[in-house]
Amino acid sequence: MREDTHHGGGSGGDGTAVGGGVDHEFLALERELTLLLRRARASSGEMARQVHPDLEPAAYGLLAFLDESGPRRATDLAAFIGVGKATMSRQLRALEQLGLVTREPDPADGRAWLVRLTQEGRDRFRTVRRGRRERYVRQLAGWDRAEVAELARLLRQLNARAEF
Repeated sequence: MREDTHHGGGSGGDGTAVGGGVDHEFLALERELTLLLRRARASSGEMARQVHPDLEPAAYGLLAFLDESGPRRATDLAAFIGVGKATMSRQLRALEQLGLVTREPDPADGRAWLVRLTQEGRDRFRTVRRGRRERYVRQLAGWDRAEVAELARLLRQLNARAEF
């Protein structure tokens, strides 16, 4: 028989219910997030290859951030992605060699550099992103727009609180 753990009221905070039982809501959440993340990793690799056959899957998120935020310092990019300076430098060199990003002096600090998408990088990325968005529209065609908005809100809330 299932323990009543609705709304987290019976949870011990670690995915188990008070009294040692299983917190089914958190197990269901873990299962669905694991599946979502597995599919997202596979999709990210596919989308990266569509942008450029030699693009690493991890770099797709970097292109997305640059497209949304505009030019950024490498240190800002490393912090956003959650990698070290050396890893970011290696990724940026690869992106520059592929013609997807360029570096330019930071007008606010002549010692620093800003990384920005090249026009080719922006065009390639946006073409792939547009295709992905069209796929989401097809997959969620039976959903009410309010449900889509609620899903986006809940995911934004989860991401804002995430500790990785």
